Amino acid sequence: MHPPVPSVSIDAVPDPVPTDLTVLDVREDDEWEAGHVEGAVHLPLSQLGQRTDEVPDGQLLVVCKVGGRSARVVAWLTSQGRDAVNLDGGMLDWQAAGRPMVSETGSPAQVV
Repeated sequence: MHPPVPSVSIDAVPDPVPTDLTVLDVREDDEWEAGHVEGAVHLPLSQLGQRTDEVPDGQLLVVCKVGGRSARVVAWLTSQGRDAVNLDGGMLDWQAAGRPMVSETGSPAQVV
């Protein structure tokens, strides 16, 4: 049996995000480009195995669209001794809470 994945709801994430907390976005490129948290680190789950050295040090808030992919990443990171927590509800909850997002497309930021 695996230990529970450390998770937090959007209501428990400070606004603005503290400077000592890195948002790690594990969604794919098209999702990232449509809308993401400004200042987040983008490291798609599909590339994580080859890019583990790019995972930032310190406390991580891991996000995806709804929380499934990010929960897998948090489970792996915490098994490696890293300080990581999953955002339950992911970027959909982030957007629904009216939290700021930026886009790479020139269009208004949105979660796809």
